[in-house]
Amino acid sequence: MGVRPSRSFSNEELSEVSTSRAKRSAGREDHPSLSSAAERIRKHATVHFGYSTLSLAMRGLEEIPSELWELRELEKLNLSMNCLCVLPPTLGALDNLVVLNLWGNNLTSLPPEIGLLKKLRVLFASRNRLSEVPEELGSCSCLEVLSLANNQIRGLPGSLASMGNLTKLNLSHNHIAHIPTCVYSMRSLVFLHLACNRLETIADQIQDLVNLKILIVEGNCIHTLPKTLCFLESLELLNVDFNDLQSLPMEMYLLSRLGKLACHPLDKGLHIVHNPLLKPIQEVLQGGLGALYNYLRPS
Repeated sequence: MGVRPSRSFSNEELSEVSTSRAKRSAGREDHPSLSSAAERIRKHATVHFGYSTLSLAMRGLEEIPSELWELRELEKLNLSMNCLCVLPPTLGALDNLVVLNLWGNNLTSLPPEIGLLKKLRVLFASRNRLSEVPEELGSCSCLEVLSLANNQIRGLPGSLASMGNLTKLNLSHNHIAHIPTCVYSMRSLVFLHLACNRLETIADQIQDLVNLKILIVEGNCIHTLPKTLCFLESLELLNVDFNDLQSLPMEMYLLSRLGKLACHPLDKGLHIVHNPLLKPIQEVLQGGLGALYNYLRPS
C-alpha cells in the first residue's frame, strides 16, 4: 500500500483542540463536539506501509489531548521527545497498536493498562525516568522488540518470562545488579543489551538463550564468565569490554562464529581487550582471536 503524505501537525492545531474542548465544557454549543475534536487529530494520521500511523513527536507536550484515545484504529503512535510525565489509563483503549514510541520523555511509570495492548509488537520507552516495569506488560505476548534503556530500572517482573516472541531486549544504562531471571526464559532473544549497569556475574542459565547472536555487557563489574556462556554457538558479537575480567573460561574456543577480536563498537566479534586480564592472556591477545583460542583449547 502506498504512503499518503502527512501534513505537519503544529502546536497551534493541538492548542485548537484543547481550546475547543475548554469552550465546550463552558457550555458553548457553537463549538466542536468531542468527536469533532478527535477528527482534528485523526486527519493527521497517515497510512504508512499499510499501518495507520500518527506522530506527535517533538511537540513539547506535557499531557496528551484526551481525544487521542478515541482513535482506536491507530496502529503506530509516536509520542517521543515530549515532556510527558504520565500516561493515562485510557492508553489501553488503543488496542490496535502495533508500535508505541515513548522515547525521550519524563515518564516515571507505565500504566497497568498497557497490558491491554495485546497486538503490541514494538515498545520504545528509553530515556525516561522509569524505576520499574508493570507486571501487566507481560500480557503483551506479541512483543518482539522492547527497549527500556537509559532509565532507573533495577529489575523486571517475572511475568515477562511469558514473552516468547521477544527477539530484541535493550536494558542498557540502568541500575541492574543481576540479569532478571525472566530474561533467561526469553528463548527467542537474538539481541540482548545490558551495557552500563551494575552486573557482577552472569548466571549459568545464560545457556538457555540458544538463539542469541548479540550479547553486550560492557561497562559493568563482571569478574568471571560462566563456561555455559561458551555453549551459545550462535553468538556473532560478544562485548565484555570494560569489566573486571582477569581470566576466561577455557571453553571460549567453542564460540567459533565470533570470528575475530573486535575493537570498533559496531564490529562483530569478541570485544574483550579492555579488561585487567592476567598474563599471558594480554600477550596472547596480540595474536588475535585464533591465538587466544589456541591458547585456551585443551592440548
